[in-house]
Amino acid sequence: MNNRTKILGWDLGGAHLKAVLVDAQGVALHAVQLPCPLWRGLEFLQHAISEVLEEVEVAEVRHAVTMTGELADIFFSRAEGVRQLSRLMFQRFGSDAVRVYAGPEGFVDEASVERHLASIASANWHASASFLASAVADGLLIDIGSTTTDIIPLQHGAPRSMAMDDAGRMRYDELVYTGVVRTAVMAVTRRVPFDGAWQGVAAELFATMADVYRLTGDLPEGCDMADTADGAGKSIEESARRLARMVGRDLEDATIAEWRTLAAAIKSQQMAMLTEAVERQYSRGLLGERSAVIGAGTGRFLARELARRMELPYRDAAEFVEALPAVHDWSVICLPAYAVAREAMREGAWRS
Repeated sequence: MNNRTKILGWDLGGAHLKAVLVDAQGVALHAVQLPCPLWRGLEFLQHAISEVLEEVEVAEVRHAVTMTGELADIFFSRAEGVRQLSRLMFQRFGSDAVRVYAGPEGFVDEASVERHLASIASANWHASASFLASAVADGLLIDIGSTTTDIIPLQHGAPRSMAMDDAGRMRYDELVYTGVVRTAVMAVTRRVPFDGAWQGVAAELFATMADVYRLTGDLPEGCDMADTADGAGKSIEESARRLARMVGRDLEDATIAEWRTLAAAIKSQQMAMLTEAVERQYSRGLLGERSAVIGAGTGRFLARELARRMELPYRDAAEFVEALPAVHDWSVICLPAYAVAREAMREGAWRS
């Protein structure tokens, strides 16, 4: 690569496509997140890629790719998902221009993908953790997205996860399937305090955590890209109406203030889930009691609040992301895409 070559980092998710273009100095020039319902078909990813390319000039650009989209149920297996997603990117941009991230095994070319399928699958968290570990040395990365949360200890400049694959990371609470947009409320709690009593929660997809965080006012502007549970709008009243169904009520059965109180209670229960996972990581003895929580992703407002409640130092991933002011916040929200580009640069992914 020469000093004019840029790298476009891609994070191919199952619900969103994230892309961040960095220059030869590692500064983010563009950052894009787009809804991409991959479970409906590969054509949705192709269309989203085309939308990114309408915004980003790709002359003298190379492409660093990470993914979680291989989990989409259009694929017979995760390995087949990795094959198809990798093939799509190589066909779209050319074999020489693309490298795929295989976690601790580094970046691989088209001929090597088959030998690294397991390491490529859902490795986007490792790109983020490796990038931040090189900058901060020690800390606890908490990357909260629309659907999942990654909780990764960083020690002596490297990620210190107990597992690499999703099954192992879920076992050790390094991957917690809870997020701030797409997660169903019924996956967060089975009962909630309401109207002076403990109220059972419907095991139905009536509402999502986006409804909760619209009511609490926490959800960052522009990050609310997923469909609502009922296909209706995203106003406060519509969000409250969906939340009311979770406790067998109608919107008119309580005031908006009371629905906001219910939303705050559900938020608290999600926080409790995350607190248990964070306590488990600190119990490993890798981190000092003053090692900072490093918050990233759409839901990093939760990481910040969690650190405050646990009386832990907090640092935002934004401190470590170099970007033009106009795209700085989106570069943090799209951290795996930014990180995979930076890691490709650091590792010399195209070194001959």
